[in-house]
Amino acid sequence: MNENSDFSKLCPFVDFEQKVSFARGLFKELYQASFELYPCECKHYRTRVELSFYHSNEGLCYAMFENKKKIKVQNLDFVDKKISALMPVLLQELNSKEKLKQKLFGVEFLATKEDLSATLLYHKDIELIQKDLAQLSLNLDLNVIARSKNKKLIFKNENLRQVLNIGNKTIYYELSNDCFIQPNTSINEKMIEWTLKILQSQERKDLLELYCGYGNFTLALAPFFRKVLASEISKSSIYFALKNCHLNAVSNIDFVRLSSEELYTALTKKREFFRLRNINLDEFDFSHIFIDPPRSGLDESVKTFIQNYDTILYISCNPLSLKKDLQKLTQTHKIIHFAFFDQFQNTRHLECGVLLSKV
Repeated sequence: MNENSDFSKLCPFVDFEQKVSFARGLFKELYQASFELYPCECKHYRTRVELSFYHSNEGLCYAMFENKKKIKVQNLDFVDKKISALMPVLLQELNSKEKLKQKLFGVEFLATKEDLSATLLYHKDIELIQKDLAQLSLNLDLNVIARSKNKKLIFKNENLRQVLNIGNKTIYYELSNDCFIQPNTSINEKMIEWTLKILQSQERKDLLELYCGYGNFTLALAPFFRKVLASEISKSSIYFALKNCHLNAVSNIDFVRLSSEELYTALTKKREFFRLRNINLDEFDFSHIFIDPPRSGLDESVKTFIQNYDTILYISCNPLSLKKDLQKLTQTHKIIHFAFFDQFQNTRHLECGVLLSKV
């Protein structure tokens, strides 16, 4: 996609109401009814953040890139409260140990409702400071991951526990630091609740899900369908998806490690896969398909493929790629529901949810 195909680069606004107004204009030819709006909390909403470091004679400090310039930062009110509390403590520990701060160029924080981790990024052999990193993890009682070229060290635990409260139900997850996680837990819960709300009034059989990750949406959707077939290309994500089924005692989901294109060729009988050897695809009767694709949207073959299904649920992190996909999907389907979710307050990002029904 070219540089103007990302909504965050095209939209001139950061205020939610202004972003919504701008996005409405993008979709006005495809949808004229009302949009459901879900604003972001004012503070402490972001659960994943990547920061750089600024080295000076005064010591180490956090930094962010703004207009390609490195800017020093101290307090960030948009990050999760656990991250906010950890930042000064971690910085103090790093500054007290010359070996730990030398050639340290970045940190990635990840918080869930239950856990917290910090990944330190180095331009040196991290095995030389393994004891210092272990002591850092012990001192802070913190999950620490250290990375350098072709090396990774884990102290305490790499896996994190997450809990989502969806309506009157609690869903439990485990995931690794490498898994894609929705970066705003509250908005994530609202997106799932919105999806379930619009499903309640529909006749449902089986569900096909593409890009399922570790089962973030899948586990909440499963009770609404007879059976679910969910695909994901990441081996690690599939591992945690299966584990999360066990955590929640869910038995009607088949997770498969296939790309969307591979699953398309399997379902259309164009190719057989050993990874599907224990799954009888003919037993499924899909009434709905759920997709949460990458920022670039859907490949043409996938768009053509999903047009075969009566109901499409589409979650998108990029309104521009969504618009491009909807221009084709609305040739066979009509948009019934449309929602905007503000993942990041005072930014140009906007998440969308769309329900389409076959004409």
